[in-house]
Formats: sequence, C-alpha cells, structure tokens
Amino acid sequence: MNRRCLLLAALAAGAVAASPAAAQVNFAGQRIEIMVPTPPGGGTDVWARFLAPYLSEALPGKPTVVINNVPGGGQITGCNQFEQRARPDGLQVFASSGSIHFAYLLGDRRVRCKMEDWTAVLGSPTGGVVHIRPDMGITGVNQLATLRGREMKYGSQGQSSLDLLPMLSFDMLGLKVDAVFGMQGRGQARLGFERGELQIDYQTTSAYIRQVRPLVQAGRSVELFSWGALDASGNLVRDPTFPELPSFLEVYRQMNGRDPSGARWDAWRAFYSAGFGVQKYLLLPARTPAPIVAAWSEAVRATVNNAEFRQKAAEELGAYTQFVGQDADRQFSQMIKPPAEAKTWILNWLRERFNWQP
Repeated sequence: MNRRCLLLAALAAGAVAASPAAAQVNFAGQRIEIMVPTPPGGGTDVWARFLAPYLSEALPGKPTVVINNVPGGGQITGCNQFEQRARPDGLQVFASSGSIHFAYLLGDRRVRCKMEDWTAVLGSPTGGVVHIRPDMGITGVNQLATLRGREMKYGSQGQSSLDLLPMLSFDMLGLKVDAVFGMQGRGQARLGFERGELQIDYQTTSAYIRQVRPLVQAGRSVELFSWGALDASGNLVRDPTFPELPSFLEVYRQMNGRDPSGARWDAWRAFYSAGFGVQKYLLLPARTPAPIVAAWSEAVRATVNNAEFRQKAAEELGAYTQFVGQDADRQFSQMIKPPAEAKTWILNWLRERFNWQP
C-alpha cells in the first residue's frame, strides 16, 4: 500500500479523532506560503489570492497567508521548485492547475516533481471561455464558420500545457489557428490579445470574469463559447457560470453537423476532465503528517462553508462545487491516471501537430 493509501486509510479510520489531532497544530505567528506557478493575473493566481484571506482566518492560529509567484516552463518551474524546497510542516502549499497536470500526465521530461506523493486538501472545478477580437469581423458564435481558412494566432504556454485542449478544440472545429508558444501564463496571453498580437484566446472562469468580461462589455472582445461542464451523469452540458453561452459540444455540432465521436473525442473528454473537471488543487508536499493534513482539511472545509465565501466565490470563481479533504485527494488521485488510450492518442496528436514528444 502506497503512502497516499495509508494516509487516506488512517484519516478514514480515525475520523472521530481527526479534530483533536488537528487541534494540536497551531500556526500562530507563522507565515504560510501558497506557491503559484504562474505570474500574477492568471486564473490560478486569482484563485489563490481569493482563497488566501479566508484560509488565514480559518487555519489554526490565524497565520499570515501570502502568495509566491514562481512562473516559468508552463508551470513546471514552480512545480519542480516546490518538490525540492517544500517542507512537510504545513507552511507551504502548492496551487496546481491544468497546465502542470497535463505536463505531468504526458511525461514531459522537464517535470521533476513527484505529484503522486503530494496530498490534496482542496479541489476546485473551473470552466473556460473562448473569445475573439472584434476586428475578426464576427459578432457571435453563430458566425464562427465564416472564419474557417482565415489565419489566427493564439498565445500558448506550451504544447503539453493546458493549452493543448484549446488547440485540439480549434482543430476539431476546422479553424486555422497557430500557437505562439512561450507565454508565461494566460494573463500574458490575454495582454497579447488586447494589444492585437493574438486574435483568439481563452481564459479560465475566474480570470474571464475579472479580466475579459469588461473587455466584452467595452466592445473590445466577442465571447464565443465555454468548454462546458460535466453533470452528475458525466454528460457535457452548459457551464453553470455561463449558461447563456453554448458549450464546445454545441459548437462542434453547429460547425460539423454531427456529434463528435471516435478516439479524438474520447481523448478530448479525458483531458477536459483532467484539466477542468477539477482543475485547481491545493497540495501539501510528500510526508506531511496526518495532523497537519487534518488541520488544513478542516480549515478548507470551514472556508468553503463560510457564507461570505460562498457568495463571493460564485461571483468571482464561478458556480462550482468545491472538493475538500479526502474527497479532493481522491479526485486528485484519479486525475493523475488518465485512460491509457486517451494518453496515447494525445501524444500522437502532439507529435504530428507540433512535432512534440516527452
């Protein structure tokens, strides 16, 4: 039985004793760091900064919670640094998101962190919305087919990052979109979009609400569609945060006149689930003692049950259900083991489309 299974078993067996164990932990006077592997302004940074004051209030001893941005390499730099430097004392947590998940899943050779040994205490689903510059000459998604054959540029953090899902989606819709690699985060790509250097973009829910909706309202961007969300039966439906926008599935039907099917669709579904179904996690490093894990889990549970948090989270992060403690760690464990067939298809597509391999 591996370390994760032992920890989960211990927590489950001793659920009644979890609170007393957590009560032994006290972070009074301490400085807790959330490492964010992106620059300020992106979805993960927005998410972490939103959480920080609530966690400061809920953690035992009410420590100061700060954000440490460590961008680079499509989030790989921060992940590797956390692996090397984080101590199992509860004073450092990692804010992961889809880009590092994908790089890890696909075996990117630059990844040195061992995420399978880390413990998740919070898992947050998210969505994403695709938008386009108004000077492309369309006013809504119903006109998207008119852009087939026209060249567009999209800012990407890297071939194995979360941006593989947008690029795969554009291919499936028959759009001619070229990736401009080297973006340090979605925030940097958005700035390139605003300057007119990039014609099409997507942002995760939190960044879209804060940074892109104002552009749409000012006539500087045209929103097209969301990726969608998974319902209780695993069906792809409209994102509850953006119910007025069609999902990717709806747009695919519109553009192609049929439902998607086959290995490409299976791969899209698998990596959508890994990248968005529960996209962001708060992770403690390997060998973190069970009482510290319990203290963090209880603080996260108190945070997501806070009435003010729930109201503001719906407004700023989207209308998604949060996963806490063992539920978050279970989702994380499943996420890092995608179906082998989906992984194989994506690796083949990345090699053929971008000449990329791990």
